[in-house]
Amino acid sequence: MRRVTILGATGSVGRSATDVILSHPDSFSVEAVVGGHDAVALAHTARTLNAQYAALADNSKLEILREALTGSGIGCGAGETAILEAVDRPSDVVIAAIAGTAGLRPTHAALRKGRRIALANKESLVCAGRSFMKDAQRIGADIAAVDSEHNALQQALASGERSDVTVATLTASGGPFRTWDKQRIRAASAAEASAHPVWSMGAKILIDSATLMNKGLELIEAHHLFDLAPEKLDVVVHPDAIIHAMAQWRDGSVTAGLAAPDMKIPIANALGFERRLEMPFPRLDLAAIGQLRFERVDEDRFPCLGLARAAMAAGGGMPVALNAANEVAVAAYMAGQIAFYGIFALVAEVCDAFSGKAHRTPESVDEALAVHDEALIFAEQKLMTLTAR
Repeated sequence: MRRVTILGATGSVGRSATDVILSHPDSFSVEAVVGGHDAVALAHTARTLNAQYAALADNSKLEILREALTGSGIGCGAGETAILEAVDRPSDVVIAAIAGTAGLRPTHAALRKGRRIALANKESLVCAGRSFMKDAQRIGADIAAVDSEHNALQQALASGERSDVTVATLTASGGPFRTWDKQRIRAASAAEASAHPVWSMGAKILIDSATLMNKGLELIEAHHLFDLAPEKLDVVVHPDAIIHAMAQWRDGSVTAGLAAPDMKIPIANALGFERRLEMPFPRLDLAAIGQLRFERVDEDRFPCLGLARAAMAAGGGMPVALNAANEVAVAAYMAGQIAFYGIFALVAEVCDAFSGKAHRTPESVDEALAVHDEALIFAEQKLMTLTAR
C-alpha cells in the first residue's frame, strides 16, 4: 500500500489520477489532495479517495470546503500554509499537477528523500529545471514523468545509454489548425483554438497546443529531465497520437513509446514504481489503426515552437521569460484583446528585450520566480502598448 498526495487534484491530470487510484484500492491510499479555487470539487475528490487532508489555494473558500467536508473526518485548510502542510504530510509519491508557476513552490517542497514525484507541472523544469533536477539528485527524489511524451521517452531511454542517443523526438498531434492555412489561422477564435482533436485539457494548455508553444515547453522540460543537449531534441507532427516519443540511437535503432492517447496510461506507469499496474484498457490494435502518419512542423504557420527552441538554446533566464510572456499573451488572446498570431508577436518582443539582459540560469525557485515576475510585468506593459495602437 503506497501513500499518495495529489497536487492539482481537481484538474484534468488529477481527475485521471483519481480514476487510476480507484481502480487499485488495495495498492494506494491517499494522504492529501490539493486544489485551487473549487472547494466543492476538492471536497468531492477528498471524500471519493478517502483522503486524510484537503487543502485549497483560495483562502476565501475555506468555509465552503469545511462545510462540504462536514462529517467526513477529513482535515482541511486553505492558503499557502495549508498547501505546504499537505505536501509535508507522509507519502510515498506526490503527483505534481498544479498548473502554472503556482505549482513551482509546492512541487519543489515535495522533494523529500525516498519520495517519487510524478511530475506534470511544466514550470518546475521550464523555469527552474537545473536547480530542480540538481536538488532532486542531491535529496534522492525519483522523478517520474507524467506527460505522455516525457513518460514515453523515459521508458524508451531505459533501453540504452544516454550517451548513445543521437536524437530524442517528441510527437505533436498538430492541434486544431494542423491543416489550416496561415490566413485562416490568423483569424481563428479562442473557441476554435480550444477544439483539440485528441486531448481534453485545461483552457491555457489547449491554446498552447494550438500554437505549438506547448511542444516547445516540452522540449525544454526534456532538456532538463533527461539531460539532453538542445540539438539532440526534436519534434514531429503525428496526428494519430499513438507514438508519443522516440529515441534514436547511434547504431540506427529507434525505440518508440506507443500507447492510446489517454492520460491514465502514463499516470499508471508513474504510480507503478517497479511493477506495471493492470489497467482496463483494450489492447492497442495497430492493424485496426491501419497507418501512422508523420509530418514535419511548419514553423512559418506555428512560429512559437521556434521561439521556444531559441529560448532553450539561449538558456539563462530566457525560458523563464518565454513562459511568463506566453502566460500573458494566451490570457490576452482568450480575452479577445489580441489575435492568434498576437501571441507570437508579444512573446517574441519580450524575448528580444530579455536577450540583452544578463540573467543567469536560476539556481533556486526564488530566483526563477523573480525573473518570471520581472518578465510578467514587462509583458503586461507591452500588451498595453499593443492594445492601445
